[in-house]
Amino acid sequence: MISFVVSLVALVFGYFLYGRFVERVFGPDDRPTPAVAKADGVDFIVLPSWKIFMIQFLNIAGTGPIFGAIMGAQFGPAAYLWIVFGCIFAGATHDYLSGMLSIRHGGANLPEIVGHYLGNATKQVMLVFSVFLLIMVGAVFVFSPAKILGGMWEPSFVVESVGPYVFWIVVVFIYYLIATMMPIDKIIGKIYPLFAFSLLFMAAALLVVLLVQRPNIPELWTGVSGDLLTTDKIFPCLFITIACGAISGFHGTQTPLMARCVKNEKMGRPMFYGAMITEGVVALIWATVAMYFFYDSPEPGYTNIEGGAAAINDAPSIVKLICNDWLGVFGGILAMLGVVAAPITSGDTALRSARLIIADFLKMEQKTIRRRLYVSLPLFAVTMGILIWQIADPSGFKIIWSWFGWSNQALSVFTLWAVTVYFVRQKRNYFITLIPAVFMTVVCTTYFFTEKAFTDNVLALTPYWTWILAGTSMVIALIWFTTWYFLKGRKENK
Repeated sequence: MISFVVSLVALVFGYFLYGRFVERVFGPDDRPTPAVAKADGVDFIVLPSWKIFMIQFLNIAGTGPIFGAIMGAQFGPAAYLWIVFGCIFAGATHDYLSGMLSIRHGGANLPEIVGHYLGNATKQVMLVFSVFLLIMVGAVFVFSPAKILGGMWEPSFVVESVGPYVFWIVVVFIYYLIATMMPIDKIIGKIYPLFAFSLLFMAAALLVVLLVQRPNIPELWTGVSGDLLTTDKIFPCLFITIACGAISGFHGTQTPLMARCVKNEKMGRPMFYGAMITEGVVALIWATVAMYFFYDSPEPGYTNIEGGAAAINDAPSIVKLICNDWLGVFGGILAMLGVVAAPITSGDTALRSARLIIADFLKMEQKTIRRRLYVSLPLFAVTMGILIWQIADPSGFKIIWSWFGWSNQALSVFTLWAVTVYFVRQKRNYFITLIPAVFMTVVCTTYFFTEKAFTDNVLALTPYWTWILAGTSMVIALIWFTTWYFLKGRKENK
């Protein structure tokens, strides 16, 4: 528990110390924000700061800091290091700067920002890449809550007619369409703070139980006694498994939603950097709970909970088992909110972001419902097609989730490099994004070639070649940046 407490304190200090440093490097001022200058009553609306924080937190969180942290805890206490250092120096920095650049560019979406600093060709790639990622988020976060709700209750005549889960899938999709179409303050602005509070309350309740029970979990200096529960390599797999809570490229698609609602630039640090640190705290709590479940001594926690042994690789089931065991009936209700409401709210903001990205690309105003429908209906049709394939293929969910994990982190690479170019042009401290940009480039490149492209029946790379590939990708990234910096970067005007 000492490692956990130290990590928790480090995250708090990270917000006040490093967060303030990053803020000074960027330099927020009193210029009019898009929420004021471009107010349209739909997407550009001034919202209270507390509401922006709660919406931003739920936008970027969902079930990410729960499920990812649980599965990441299978790697042992190393998860603490990635959550703390990743959140402070990479994730929160990524979220704050992507949000602030969106404000500075009139509420621009991520492809617009990346294209502005990395070129039009990269913008086109980012457009396709980000929309595809957001559609995957929408599809992934329909089926899991529908499956849970269908296990509780579903109209029998619907099950007999068209099969299980269809009723709840339709219900969730109807909600998605309404939430995506409506002004942001009508549905999202009203219910998101409630769900965010529920997610935070559940984490706080688990924190209290942890501090009272003080389970005998592994420390950073002791490690896990025995074998890890996962056979995946810590590098690069840990850095893909734990995204939300450390760094997540998906967040860069969500920050523009709230960047269009911020009244003053100086609100940015608590809204963006603070929301990510809060997500890191939630991930840290769930990683600790999961380490009790996986590695508590003298017996792992799952041996003391009925049905625990069967749930080792099922994060949603672990959430329900732990909450019911530690928090009782009330905990079960909170767990249901966590594994049902949270993914649904992630899905609707993902599709809302996709609508705005496509509309910006087509230069189609979104003030009228008719034009919002022009974009939303094809978007939902594609999402539904992916969902149907996912249900029909037994391994469909696993395939989508696996590629989502990689593409999610790859998205952060584009964002970090774009912000680095911005800082170079502004003649400011670009190392605060250059270092995480290089690191995430290495992680995503290594993961792609060792876990995706060259595995199974193609070519299984040994750990030796994994490190060779990691070193090579780092050298190439640094050579590319250094060449650009000396040939062009320093000569560009602000």
